Amino acid sequence: MDAIRHGSPGDPNPLRRLSPDELRRRTSMKWRAYPDDVLPLWVAEMDVPLAEPVARAITDAVALGDTGYPFGTGYAEALAEFAQKRWGWDGPAPERTAIVPDVMLGIVEVLKAISGPGDPVVVNCPVYPPFYPFVEHMDRRIVEAPLGGDLRIDPAGLENAFRAATADGGRAAYLLCSPHNPTGTVHTHGELAAVAALADRYGVRVVVDEIHAPVVASGTAFVPYLSVPGTESGLSLMSASKAWNLAGLKAALAVAGPAAADDLARIPEEVSHGPSHLGVIAHTAALRNGTEWLDAVLAGLDQNRRLLAGLLAEHLPGVRYRPAEGTYLAWLDCRSLGLGDDPAEVFLERGRVALNSGKTFGTGGAGHVRLNLATSPETITEAVRRMTAAAA
Repeated sequence: MDAIRHGSPGDPNPLRRLSPDELRRRTSMKWRAYPDDVLPLWVAEMDVPLAEPVARAITDAVALGDTGYPFGTGYAEALAEFAQKRWGWDGPAPERTAIVPDVMLGIVEVLKAISGPGDPVVVNCPVYPPFYPFVEHMDRRIVEAPLGGDLRIDPAGLENAFRAATADGGRAAYLLCSPHNPTGTVHTHGELAAVAALADRYGVRVVVDEIHAPVVASGTAFVPYLSVPGTESGLSLMSASKAWNLAGLKAALAVAGPAAADDLARIPEEVSHGPSHLGVIAHTAALRNGTEWLDAVLAGLDQNRRLLAGLLAEHLPGVRYRPAEGTYLAWLDCRSLGLGDDPAEVFLERGRVALNSGKTFGTGGAGHVRLNLATSPETITEAVRRMTAAAA
């Protein structure tokens, strides 16, 4: 495989601006969990410099000593503005939002508000691994509704799960991942309308993780769940963290449909103390002033999806990969390679490339790996070279 030269610091593609040496100086999880000889393409961190409007907002706050407690509705207002401009949606009214530390902790608080101990929570597996421990640690039980063979929501399977979840009269919830992690599926308006109809029929409350909402491929439209008719009792969790690489700057928003405002109001006031004030500043700046940077990242991700598809077709044709409509993640079906249920372990040990093990994503994940595309083309090329050698 031919090497791809890294871009310069002025490269318009943010995914090509940082050299491997610069990235290795980072101290976050992605760069410290494995030895230096391992190429890390696992956890959802992007290999990008911070968007300039975000960096400026943070440094201005630090210069002022503005490092106290978060206050006000600026973050919610910025999300509302972004949603209207990006998705043509006027739904996230600030008065129906609550600030939470991050999306997963927000999900926990919302589920506490609408369900009780022992109640079922339906998920579409394979799905983001933290869904399982977070739900189980709050004494709720998981009910799986596997995705269909096309990696989309299977209406019949979802109905069966709803029927099972509500059979004993408990307060059932459905934790929907949209766009879906790890497959990158972006649910259509029709699919979400069908979800809402099923939820209404069975009395299931829908909670949506929309953390990857701004990250969609060219030509794909993200549809906010709460923008679909019939979703008035739904609740959504949103954040700028994935799209602008702000996971270390904690802040997210819970958004309620018109009929769920009272549920949101039951979230304890002290939960709002958890987000970082600098995080709120950063997320607000990203949503208001970071769209040009985001568009450059999205263009780079489109290129990386095409690159990965071509490299796999040429060098690892046994791997099934469908370029995703959303997220910066690639879900790779490696079952035909003969590497067992956990090919990520083989790629790590033999190829020194770290990917997420599909086994952790629940039923349907065995034999798969998740690869993080939010990096340079050169890194993706090197990763496929190492994976090819490991599978030989």
